[in-house]
Amino acid sequence: MKLAIVTETFPPEINGVAMTFGIIARELGRRGHGVTVYRPHRPELAGAAPEPEFREVSMPGAPIPGYPLLRVGFPAWGRLKNLWRRDRPDLVHVVTEGPLGASAISTAHALGLPVTSSFHTNFHSYTGHYGFAPLRRAALGWLRRVHNRTLRTFAPTAELCAELAGLGFRDLGVLSRGVDARQFSPTLRSEGLRSTWGPGPADPVVLHVGRMAAEKNYPLLFRAYAAMRAARPGLRFVLVGDGPLRRTLAAAHPEYHFPGFIPRADLARHYASADIYIHASLTETFGNVLTEAMASGLAVAGFDYAAARQFVRDGENGLTVPPDRPEALIAAAVRLATDDPLRAQLRAHAPASLAGQSWENVITHFEADLARIVAGASRPL
Repeated sequence: MKLAIVTETFPPEINGVAMTFGIIARELGRRGHGVTVYRPHRPELAGAAPEPEFREVSMPGAPIPGYPLLRVGFPAWGRLKNLWRRDRPDLVHVVTEGPLGASAISTAHALGLPVTSSFHTNFHSYTGHYGFAPLRRAALGWLRRVHNRTLRTFAPTAELCAELAGLGFRDLGVLSRGVDARQFSPTLRSEGLRSTWGPGPADPVVLHVGRMAAEKNYPLLFRAYAAMRAARPGLRFVLVGDGPLRRTLAAAHPEYHFPGFIPRADLARHYASADIYIHASLTETFGNVLTEAMASGLAVAGFDYAAARQFVRDGENGLTVPPDRPEALIAAAVRLATDDPLRAQLRAHAPASLAGQSWENVITHFEADLARIVAGASRPL
């Protein structure tokens, strides 16, 4: 198939959506499909060596105000129409619901191209974290309108598909998330790296990985960290990533380690060299970091939804608590900090939980879904 992927976030940006479609574009290209990624222009990438598995086309865009790490794409009806008339794709897949993605859907309709989309981010839930709670209904209406103009909307879990169906979204399917057990593995544990964090021989290290933004529930995470530290003073805390809150968090917690963004190979070593992962977010559509932590052999605790509901068996390979009980998450975090036998048991069982969740399996299912949609669109009426 000749596939056009339209997205407003893509590697080297570091977030779950960029990572997911960086892998999907690469792997579909390796399978012989012609993949072109349309993304907002990143000046710092000019002259970078192209990826051999896919082609990138830069589109007009600008940094998001207050969040320069990410860019928004501008509407591009005319340019996309010219590009796709000259080199017609078999299918357009829209990853993000911004102006660029919405214009790609309109352009695909105008040219008679099948178009699909994927739902990755609960933007309507973010409005309350940024002081725009009254706009929640409008944001939800925009998301629903964008996605319902496509032949299929893929979401990461069956649970989220059911939730979206209840909100009026149509034609839903599952595009799960994989984890590379060769990349994220307990075998990458580095005592040298651990020593730079300063734990004693028996002191656990608590890791967090993610975009440091308001929607990630950092107030609860740091309440959990404070309770863990009070119960076990020798704990060390490492927070990997960047975002609008990083400077504030680092200034408020100079006793914690904030290495910033790091390459994924180094990220895998960080995961494997830690012991505990606390996932406090309640706005994730999946939560790749949780599965990466489990594959790396960490003892995890999180709310019982999204990836945690799918992969964590409470008390066997991790701990889960009801989403409406933040105090229970703090108690679970303290339990991981103080109960050495339990922590060892959870760490030992966690990697095997992801055995069937390879990217190869995930992409095989997605590839088959797209092929069926292309075949259906080309069938004469």
